[in-house]
Parts: sequence; C-alpha cells; structure tokens
Amino acid sequence: MNKGKIIQQKDFLTLANVPPDSILELLKLASDIKSKWAANEEYVPLKGKTLGMIFEKSSTRTRVSFEVGMLQLGGHGLFLSSNDIQIGRGETVADTAKVLSQFVDGIMIRTFGHEKIEELAESATIPVINGLTDMFHPCQALADLMTIQEVKGKLAGLKMAYIGDGNNVVHSLMIACAKTGIDFSIACPAGYEPNKEIIEYAKKEAKQQGCEIVVTDSPTAAIEGADIVYADVWTSMGQEAENAVRLEAFKEYQINAELVKHAKEDYIFMHCLPAHREEEVTAEIIDGPHSVVFHQAGNRLHAQKAILVDLLQ
Repeated sequence: MNKGKIIQQKDFLTLANVPPDSILELLKLASDIKSKWAANEEYVPLKGKTLGMIFEKSSTRTRVSFEVGMLQLGGHGLFLSSNDIQIGRGETVADTAKVLSQFVDGIMIRTFGHEKIEELAESATIPVINGLTDMFHPCQALADLMTIQEVKGKLAGLKMAYIGDGNNVVHSLMIACAKTGIDFSIACPAGYEPNKEIIEYAKKEAKQQGCEIVVTDSPTAAIEGADIVYADVWTSMGQEAENAVRLEAFKEYQINAELVKHAKEDYIFMHCLPAHREEEVTAEIIDGPHSVVFHQAGNRLHAQKAILVDLLQ
C-alpha cells in the first residue's frame, strides 16, 4: 500500500490530517516541480502510472489540472464520469474502490458527500485524493497557499479575509491558514457560517501557530487590515434552487471598491473560480491590478503535481 513520504499517509482527503511541517514541505515540492516545468526540464517520476479520475461534479480546473499534471509527470489520467461507471448506482462504493485498485495506481474523486470519499479510501488499496467534496477542497487550499507564498514571500504573519458563504472552500482555507500561521477572518450572514466543529479545530491549530480564526457577520470588520481578500460564489453547484434566497442573504457581502478600502493597500484578491461578476465581487476588483485569480488557478496544476508525486511515486 502506497504511503506518501511527505503526507505520511495513504490518502489526501483533508488538510486536517496533514501536519504543518508537511504542508510546508508539499509547498516546497510544488515550487521545485514548477521550476522544472518553467525550465522545460524533463521530470517524469510517474512514468507508467495511471490516475483514475471520478467526476460526480463537473469541473474545468480540477479535470484539466489533474489530467495535464499526470501527463507532464509521465503518467496518464483516466476520466471517469459518474454516467460511465457504476459507483453508487449498480455497484457499491467499496466494490468500486476494490475494482479500481486492480487497474490504476491512484484515484482522484470530485463528489458531493464527504462520507463517500472516506468509504472509497477505506476500501481502496491505492491512494485516494480529494478533488472536492461538500465538506472540503484541500487541493484548492494548497494551491492558494502556494500563490500567497509566491506573491507575498511568506505565509506566517499575514491576514486573510474571506467574505461570503462558509462552504467547503472556507473549511479547507481555514485549516490551511491555521496550520501556516495566517490570521483568518470570515464574514458571512447568520445561517451561513462554517461547520462549528471545523471552526473549533482550526482555532486550536491556530493557537499553536500563533494566529487566530475569527467568524463575524461584518464584512468591514473581517477585511480590516487584510493582506489577502478572498471570495467564492454565493450559490455553489447543487444549490441552484436556493439562488434567489442566497442573492438576498448575501447582498451586503459583495467585495467592491468601497469594501477593499479597509484592506491593506497592497492586498491581493483571490477567488477559486468560476466567478459571478457583480455578485460576490465586482469586475473592477476581480479584473483589477490586485487580482491574482489566474495565477492562483495556474497553481492548481503544480500543487496537485506535488500531491501526485508524493502519493504515487
């Protein structure tokens, strides 16, 4: 059974299971891999390896970055749509895990309930990587840390302000910031706060790293003195029926020119994409000089290559 040298376990399901030092090591590996790529240096440690990529939720960045990442590392990514395989329909999750373990070297899954990926990982004898669940998005958070480190030159001592829904992206970001010494403040309306258990876990981790986690309903309070301002869509995939209610609930939580006056002058704006301009953020901000959203998107490739190399090599 494969076990990551840095991650120190078989699977990559959440950053909660990855020690702070290992997160920093993963970021260094990602940076080294990116440097080799930029220099056109041949680097194919996964030659002959295959990643089965299960998509129960559609994606642009996750599919392309994992598929291209495997190709650049000398391996192959196999796209498996939920319409093409029997997982959870004609075949149990456990049986699917055991079958795929006979064919491929690793599994990446983008799905809904987090319990499904936990069941898949428990039954698989090969590494399982979380490409997104309703509870966590650890690959995104790792790419975000990589981007912040590249742009700001450090992690510890910075402040991130997230304005919007307390969703899966927030859960992983909160943990990532707590473990790397970044103060994290989230502003969200009542009823849309992050998971309470994750907040408490992140606060304990933050205390050990000398930073803090703040949850508020005030966008102005959250963004005050922020080095990083972060947004996500107000209505995520699978929540379309709630769209009208969410637009009303979040109407005071838009990141715009007035709100960012409270951030530091050299703040950077981040968004995991896709974005809805003039909803969670104005075009002036996301397309302006402070935005690093496409740099951030590009780092999904390199951060995920680090995870793949560590788990599959």
